[in-house]
Amino acid sequence: MAVENIRGAIEAILFANGASVEFSRIAQALEISEKKVKEHISALIDDYEAAGRGITIILLDNSCQMVSKKEFAPQIRTVMDLRRNTPLSQAALEVLAVVAYNQPVTKAFVEQVRGVDCSGVIGSLTTKGLVEEKGRLELPGRPLLYGTTENFLRCFNISSLDELPPLPESEEDKESEENGEEQEKAENGNEQMDLFSIQPDDKQ
Repeated sequence: MAVENIRGAIEAILFANGASVEFSRIAQALEISEKKVKEHISALIDDYEAAGRGITIILLDNSCQMVSKKEFAPQIRTVMDLRRNTPLSQAALEVLAVVAYNQPVTKAFVEQVRGVDCSGVIGSLTTKGLVEEKGRLELPGRPLLYGTTENFLRCFNISSLDELPPLPESEEDKESEENGEEQEKAENGNEQMDLFSIQPDDKQ
């Protein structure tokens, strides 16, 4: 199959599906490797950008999806008569952060971190499709485990959890690091003193 036909087929698959499609499924349908699929998708993204198109393709873990560009959201909302989504509350963002950086986690773990009941917030995040059940913990009562979804990646414009920004160091971590540096300096200083204290043997 010619390159143009392969890219056209990928466009057709993504457009027709609407939701995200795994690279492996596209590769199987086109009888090419997943590596080749990703290369063609990268080329399509570059083409869309160069031509100023209103669509693009986003990467989500092991899948991809054709979407409209965010700068055209106001016009899309007007045509489709969509109301602006209510932004997440501070409590929801905090719970989402705890889940994202520690998943899979139980509700009890989230509540232990935040110090308050989180049942309602977790339920709301689940309804919004940002958090989902990831099984059960093998402990008495078998509590549910929660983790983020593909929609979470889409909403935060990242392709995998590896792209989450690093957590800021706590005061305890900074203090521990500073103490370690001071101890290392002290040890190096002692080694230098030991070297200077070594005297050559007196000549007989």
